[in-house]
Amino acid sequence: MRFLADENIPLPSIRALRHAGVDVHSVAELCAGASDDEVLELARRERRVLLTFDRDFGELVFRSGADGTPGVVYCRLAQQSPTELAELLITILLERSVAFEGQFTVLDHDHLRQRALPRDRNS
Repeated sequence: MRFLADENIPLPSIRALRHAGVDVHSVAELCAGASDDEVLELARRERRVLLTFDRDFGELVFRSGADGTPGVVYCRLAQQSPTELAELLITILLERSVAFEGQFTVLDHDHLRQRALPRDRNS
């Protein structure tokens, strides 16, 4: 699975994901200060599921269209440590059969909810 970590994802979590063998690129490293639209376009172009703490991406993909969006994981965590997201995500990837592609996923400490992204208008 390929991820794009939004600028609000802590670098220690990104490093921990990489150390666990997860393919993750970082907006902070690639294009700091990019707008939400630019981040979403980068995720589309690179075919990566977006990891973010920004709930605005839900509105962006459902209201203005999810054409070509591989998936979004909206993290609703009150982080206790900068690696907490990575630890939770690694556990999910190793212990559960969860597909993030084509889904808007809401992730918190106790739940994982998914809603299918709208299909491309040109399909």
